Amino acid sequence: MANQALMANAIRALAMDAVQLANSGHPGAPMGMADMAVALWGEHLRHNPVNPGWFDRDRFVLSNGHASMLIYAVLHLTGYALPVEELKRFRQLHSKTAGHPETGITPGVETTTGPLGQGITNAVGFALAEKLLASEFNRPEHSIVDHHTYVFLGDGCLMEGISHEAAALAGAWKLGKLIALYDDNGISIDGPVKPWFIDNTAERFKAYGWNVIGPIDGHDVKEVSEAIDQARRQGERPTLVICKTQIGKGSPNRANTAKAHGEPLGADEIGLTRTALQWAHEPFELPQAVYDEWDAKAAGAKFEAAWNDKFAAYAKQYPDLAAEFTRRMKGELPKNFHQTAFDAVVNAHTKAETVASRKASQLALEAFTAALPELLGGSADLTGSNLTNTKSTPALRFDASGAVLRTEGDERLPDGLPGRHINYGVREFGMAAIMNGVALHGGFIPYGGTFLTFSDYSRNAIRMAALMKQRVIHVFTHDSIGLGEDGPTHQSIEHAASLRLVPNLDVWRPADTAETAVAWAVALQNATRPTALLLSRQNLPYAPKKDLSDISKGAYVLAEPTLKKKLQAVIIATGSEVQLALKAQELLAAKKIAVRVVSMPSTTTFDRQDVAYKKSVLPQGTPRIAVEMGATDGWWKYGVAAVVGIDTYGESAPAGVLFKHFGFTAENVAATVEAALAR
Repeated sequence: MANQALMANAIRALAMDAVQLANSGHPGAPMGMADMAVALWGEHLRHNPVNPGWFDRDRFVLSNGHASMLIYAVLHLTGYALPVEELKRFRQLHSKTAGHPETGITPGVETTTGPLGQGITNAVGFALAEKLLASEFNRPEHSIVDHHTYVFLGDGCLMEGISHEAAALAGAWKLGKLIALYDDNGISIDGPVKPWFIDNTAERFKAYGWNVIGPIDGHDVKEVSEAIDQARRQGERPTLVICKTQIGKGSPNRANTAKAHGEPLGADEIGLTRTALQWAHEPFELPQAVYDEWDAKAAGAKFEAAWNDKFAAYAKQYPDLAAEFTRRMKGELPKNFHQTAFDAVVNAHTKAETVASRKASQLALEAFTAALPELLGGSADLTGSNLTNTKSTPALRFDASGAVLRTEGDERLPDGLPGRHINYGVREFGMAAIMNGVALHGGFIPYGGTFLTFSDYSRNAIRMAALMKQRVIHVFTHDSIGLGEDGPTHQSIEHAASLRLVPNLDVWRPADTAETAVAWAVALQNATRPTALLLSRQNLPYAPKKDLSDISKGAYVLAEPTLKKKLQAVIIATGSEVQLALKAQELLAAKKIAVRVVSMPSTTTFDRQDVAYKKSVLPQGTPRIAVEMGATDGWWKYGVAAVVGIDTYGESAPAGVLFKHFGFTAENVAATVEAALAR
């Protein structure tokens, strides 16, 4: 029988020693959750340390990511490629043990956590992806998608409002394979939480439609394990297990205090703790008995081998489905993707329609969602405005038992299409972080829509997608004062500029249907970065083009001057303002001023091009004028002589009135060019 006390105390010792050596970190939560970890990782979690990425593993999320030494200790002890030397390098440059867990850095870490509340929300995305893939690929005699998502979370995660958004959706979706263990220690950075956290957490989650177990003793491994087993057996609703714990468990003077939260225990207190735990070992020294108890490599190999046998039988009976499942879990696009993208762009160019770019997005999506079953769309209660739904993406719905509903019979799928468009409700932040979890799980490329001004609500989850290098696509419509009468609360000013500042986030603001189709094609190929598409409410005329090949480079020469004379200026424009630039070019030509118009739908993409291409688009020594209905600061890096922009908030009025009021007219753009040349 496992020596559970020894296993838990190994976590406590590694946590306090690593934090002490780094002179930085959070020892209290790992010490408090150690017994919970023994129950889950020691008795329930299906994983393989030798192959952390096998498809049907259980997913584990440490939502309270400041407790990172918990997961680092467990990964090390169970046999992942995380040697004790890496634990000694905790929080040091280029180590695999960063201050907060980072996916892609540490083997076995499923998602980057630290911003509280987002881990549990990512976990909802994991569980949703599992449920949808199971509905799509499993067959009565073959369950190749059948795993659980487990989460540890703390008071801070529950205080963050995003946890409400995520938990409400998890209940509505009946994510029965989502099991969250709440480290209810009653302590946060400022001390005991009673004065500011009085929620009845159990009743709160029952109201969401969750199964709630506890409070139980979080230091009783048997009781925690039985609760997990109970949660697994019921399987109809997500489960919250409330585990009463002591922060800093084992520390004689720091347990149950805020001082255990975010600072080293200190050499003296560590000595006392070793005595209290009867841990007679030097720092980072673990007896072989500890490794023997924790070692999960043999069990993990059996788990994976059993699944491989199941998948082989599945592939023999359903070879096409098996190949499709493998492709999608690898994140590879279909073989016909490039032809689909080419056709979508050429079709847009041929039709040359005058539509809002939000409608152009929907037109492109009709082609892409038909060809890519992995596209999983949605909107934060703005479907009719964002236009994120298509004929191939019926609304995602569940029956009373939680099963995924399908549409009526379809020639492509005789048993109907599964829902592929999610009504997230008014939950922008939750939507963004759930999409991150869906992308991390694999099998889907998620996209979701809201108004651009509400990207502020989603901002930290967008940043996390960029940090984690995940293919998540944000459809942001109503991108400027062009939305009109709703006024300054809804009119985006600083949003395009601020999104462009997020490292590894691609931002596109297309001017017409062809540019929008290209933007979608590039976004879908961005396997290691998220994308934000900024789209207009108002109709945009098609901008005639001689060539389509350079649009994907982020900026291209749209129109050369008609005058046979030396180029005098370049107007750079994005989105709806490209039409202003073209009209200004005509006005200036009448005055014998030769101007080139450059459409720059994606500054972030253009900035990655080589110097030669950049110079070919923006020749040196020629004055440049930028035009965009938004904050001007970001344009000066292109060496512009002037910017026609807006650095104040908008006004409530029809769009046409606002354009004149704020100077977005062809006449003002032309005058700005003339003034720059005069200087």
